[in-house]
Amino acid sequence: MGKRLSWISLLLCFVLFSHGCSKEPEPVPPQPEGEPGAQLEGADYVFDIEALPEVHLEFPLEEWNALLKNFDHDPNNSTHVRCDVRFLKGDDSYAITEAGIRLKGNTSRRRPEGGSGQEHVRDNADWHHCHFLLNLHKFVKDKEHKIRGVKKIVLKWFKEDPAYCREVYCYDLFRRSGVWTASRASYCRLFIKVEGDSEEAYFGIYSMIEAVDDDFVKDRQEQFGNAGGNLWKCRYGATLADRDANMGPDMDDGKDYTYELKTNTDKFTAAELQLQNFIDNLRQLSGEDFHQWISRHCDVELLLDTYAVNVVCGMWDDYWNNCNNYYIYFDSTDRNFYRFHFIPYDYDNTLGTSSNCGVQSDSGRQNPLEWGVSGSNPLIHKILQIPQYRDYYKARLVSLCSASAQLFYYDSSIGRIRKWQSMISPYIDNDTGEDTVLADRPASWGNHHEYRLLTPGPDNFFQVKTSSINKYCAI
Repeated sequence: MGKRLSWISLLLCFVLFSHGCSKEPEPVPPQPEGEPGAQLEGADYVFDIEALPEVHLEFPLEEWNALLKNFDHDPNNSTHVRCDVRFLKGDDSYAITEAGIRLKGNTSRRRPEGGSGQEHVRDNADWHHCHFLLNLHKFVKDKEHKIRGVKKIVLKWFKEDPAYCREVYCYDLFRRSGVWTASRASYCRLFIKVEGDSEEAYFGIYSMIEAVDDDFVKDRQEQFGNAGGNLWKCRYGATLADRDANMGPDMDDGKDYTYELKTNTDKFTAAELQLQNFIDNLRQLSGEDFHQWISRHCDVELLLDTYAVNVVCGMWDDYWNNCNNYYIYFDSTDRNFYRFHFIPYDYDNTLGTSSNCGVQSDSGRQNPLEWGVSGSNPLIHKILQIPQYRDYYKARLVSLCSASAQLFYYDSSIGRIRKWQSMISPYIDNDTGEDTVLADRPASWGNHHEYRLLTPGPDNFFQVKTSSINKYCAI
């Protein structure tokens, strides 16, 4: 209710625009951050952007070697091994035994020690940064195997992000701007100890990201309206235009699908029919029929709120441009009666890490109204053909970039990033010997090496993007 009220002035402005008013849209106020020292609960406590907790992982020797062997056999395997976990935050300490952990990532997945075929080298390991999925609830499913109700934590190293901020910044911006479907994200210090080693290895600063799973949905049950619906992970090729695309249930067997069902896996056929129903209607309906259907089956304003943040952050490896990196949730299991929700995911290649991909060659200057392929990836394109929603999206983009909103505006963004860097900079150096220097530059493989985040001027990504938004979205 509060979120909708915060948009009343903006929606009234749209009505005025339709009658010729030239008034600028009201800026969207930033989401409150809470009172200093306020007690955080649940996932807010674990993923606390103001804190720098420690995560200590301790492995039996055979379990660590199994992790290495599993990678050698199949780098994309999803097999968990056992470890013990200590989570330290301030004066609080949580100890979890018999937790599960596996490697994570697509093109970024790596072996955490040595080369292929090599087992653990006691006290002289060749450590490597890699991504992990920590599942505290994997092997023992009781309330003691959670931290403040959280059972899964994604642990990611800052691959090709020497500023140590891109993904954390994007998820933080989603939540500051009221997009409650986005994951929480924060920082931690990661330590790993293998049985027999004389001391822990320090892996350095990692991001902690809230996993998108059944608990993610339950934590937002009030907003979704129902936590028993169908959750899908959508990988490369998920256009929402092909009802015969590769769909399947997540059975924890290492198989990947373009659309992978994460909940209600025992009722896959019914979930598949529901997704196909959505795809059929999205493809086939047009004009006022489409307008009425999408308005009934989707919170379109929330979807456009999400996409506005997505675009200002320069997320080109997304649904609209590259058919990739998102989840969807249907709030019921009924084939025809449901509400569709779009969940953003995977934001490391953003904020000036640009690429020649899809219709794009410059994520800072790309027209936000033509962010991706229109014909084959129809969802956003068809919605923006409706004047009411097109105006809403444009106004939302402009509002995000305004100085008064303190959201994406360059001065506010620089301040937040510098604050985070000040917190983590004493702890960057680590035992892998990798990623030990904070630097203001995008990924080396990108196509726009000039972009900067912390230096105002013609190459500052926040300023370039704001200029581009104002150019294309002036109302």
